[in-house]
Amino acid sequence: MRQFFRFVVVGILATALHYGVYYLLQHFINVNVAYTLGYAVSFVANFYLTAYFTFGRRPSWLKAFGFGGAHLVNYLLHMGLLNLFLWLGLSNGVAPLPVFAIAIPVNFLLVRFVFTRR
Repeated sequence: MRQFFRFVVVGILATALHYGVYYLLQHFINVNVAYTLGYAVSFVANFYLTAYFTFGRRPSWLKAFGFGGAHLVNYLLHMGLLNLFLWLGLSNGVAPLPVFAIAIPVNFLLVRFVFTRR
């Protein structure tokens, strides 16, 4: 339970960073590019916070590779859902919010596997 709480704290920080970068950039560039850049910035912060704070482990290249793989799946889920919600008529500013609500629990399961397997 403690691990999940820490994951939620890190997730909130990473999501806020992701959304903040996206929200600023989507006024100037394509929403998919803005979303991807926000994802990339939050990915780096998320990796270190997840390693040290959530799971109490030192980052390593192996964990970075696994984390990257988990986030590749997560990124594809994000992009698919973002474009679905945009297609359904949600505004650029609102469309990421349901994406986060769906993708974050999936990401927890993927990342937990990476950091807890032996």
